[in-house]
Amino acid sequence: MKELFPAKQVMGFVFSLILTAIALAVYFLDLSFAAGLTVLIVTAFIQALLQLVVFMHAGETKDKWSIYGNVYFMIFIALITIFGTLFLFNWDM
Repeated sequence: MKELFPAKQVMGFVFSLILTAIALAVYFLDLSFAAGLTVLIVTAFIQALLQLVVFMHAGETKDKWSIYGNVYFMIFIALITIFGTLFLFNWDM
């Protein structure tokens, strides 16, 4: 049966607005650099996961575990690249 009202998408949109407001609050509040960056990174990852699940319908197909596996693999590769680059930049020779 098809839904007449897209409640899941509306709730995802409202949650996206809340996450955006939290990230915007970092600008207006007097937070330390570390605290502000932590809030921004956490809200960015939650926002990306929300977009993937709610709006890109990643969990609605029968091969959802391969989609999630690919996402986890890409996050792993991105983190290795970022932290590897930071490690090489801070290498004292």
